[in-house]
Amino acid sequence: VQLQASGGGLVQTGGSLRLSCAASGIIFTLSDMGWHRQAPGKERELVAQFTGGSKTNYADFAKGRFTISRDSRKNTAYLQMNNLQPEDTAVYYCTKGIFWGKGTLVTVSS
Repeated sequence: VQLQASGGGLVQTGGSLRLSCAASGIIFTLSDMGWHRQAPGKERELVAQFTGGSKTNYADFAKGRFTISRDSRKNTAYLQMNNLQPEDTAVYYCTKGIFWGKGTLVTVSS
């Protein structure tokens, strides 16, 4: 399984970004996909994930601002991020089960 994340960039406080993650290889389901992030000097943390079927799980900081979604026809997962704050600055990683993509950098300027 290979995961290619994209959509990161520089955005001002309060702005939005949509991250995409294209999965390739032997893909049977997208129900185990998710997003994690790692801010400078901090440990990696969960952002959002599918937990089976269409159920989702969000970190507290993501609730109400971030939305995870997927398109099975495209083998792609998305992370819509709204009202971004400087503390959201991090490298965002797409995950699928035990597999991790390379990450995409999100920088939120104050």
